[in-house]
Amino acid sequence: MAKVTSKLQVTIPKAIADAYGIRPGASLDWVPAGDSIRVTAAKPESEVDVIRRRLEAFDEATARQALRDQAGSPPPPAADRGWTREDLYDRGRSG
Repeated sequence: MAKVTSKLQVTIPKAIADAYGIRPGASLDWVPAGDSIRVTAAKPESEVDVIRRRLEAFDEATARQALRDQAGSPPPPAADRGWTREDLYDRGRSG
């Protein structure tokens, strides 16, 4: 049985990791499945796909920044986020 840490990290049992070729840095997909969660090893991406995905993410971020620059409006106040920095530190702790 695996345990969830206070940082919401999960340790995969060694026997399962070995059986499915899961190594440090591997990507896993977490899929809701009714009353359970299905975890699957993500299919490896080709180097070209990784580069393409990174460039797409960069282009999207650049477009968002350009819109912010055009609008000239400051970022929303922290109170509008719906969470605080302290919430992040207390996440997963009991009490």
